[in-house]
Amino acid sequence: QVQLVESGGGLVQAGGSLRLSCAASGRTFSTYAMAWFRQAPGKEREFVAKIAKTGSSTTYAASVKGRFTISRDNAKNTVNLQMNSLKPEDTAVYFCRASPSYDIISGPLGTWGQGTQVTVSS
Repeated sequence: QVQLVESGGGLVQAGGSLRLSCAASGRTFSTYAMAWFRQAPGKEREFVAKIAKTGSSTTYAASVKGRFTISRDNAKNTVNLQMNSLKPEDTAVYFCRASPSYDIISGPLGTWGQGTQVTVSS
């Protein structure tokens, strides 16, 4: 099973940018759809973006569409989340997710990373 390690979180002012990366172990990375979720204090974990196994399809939450971009490099076993025009409400722990299914991205067969903190100050 793939293991995931996120990096790139930090503190940024509103309007700024951050790029999150998720490194996956194993030689089966290209068989997984990948996604980013986030969880703010006191709130449930929510979907942010996902990308298909070949990168041919992407889907975004309405709250981040037009500001965030998900991408993947199957040769490097990485998935990235470029976050622009950040807002204080984007503050959360961001989690990387690997799933055998693009349609059921948060199903029982997937894997979570440990998360990386993103804090956006106003």
